[in-house]
Amino acid sequence: VQLQAYGGGLVQAGGFLRLSCAASGLTFSRYAMTWFRQAPGKEREFVAVISRSGGSTDYTDTVKGRFTISRGNAKNTVYLQINSLKPEDTAVYYCAARLNFATRNSREYDYWGQGTLVTVSS
Repeated sequence: VQLQAYGGGLVQAGGFLRLSCAASGLTFSRYAMTWFRQAPGKEREFVAVISRSGGSTDYTDTVKGRFTISRGNAKNTVYLQINSLKPEDTAVYYCAARLNFATRNSREYDYWGQGTLVTVSS
C-alpha cells in the first residue's frame, strides 16, 4: 500500500492550495480518508476526514469554512482544497487511510502518506 501526498508549497497568507493524495495497493472505496497536519514543534492534529463514499465529512473547527475535503474513488485520490490560508496553517500535511469507518484518532489509521509541506508567509 502506498499513499502519495503532493501539492504543498509556499504561499502568501490569504492564498490557496489544493493538496492531493494518490492511493495504490488497496481497495480505495473501502477506506475512510483523512488529512492530518503537524506544525513545527507541535503534535500531529486532525484536519479533515471523508467517508468511504464521500457522503460524509468532518473538519476540525479551525479550518471549517476554509478547507474542503473531497475524493474521487475512480481515481483513488483524496483532495484537500485549502483557501484563505493563514500562517498558522503552516505544517506538514499527511493523508491517512482507515478501513471502513472514519475517526479523528490518528492511532487508528492503517496507512499513512509521507506528507507534503505547506508554508504560509504573512
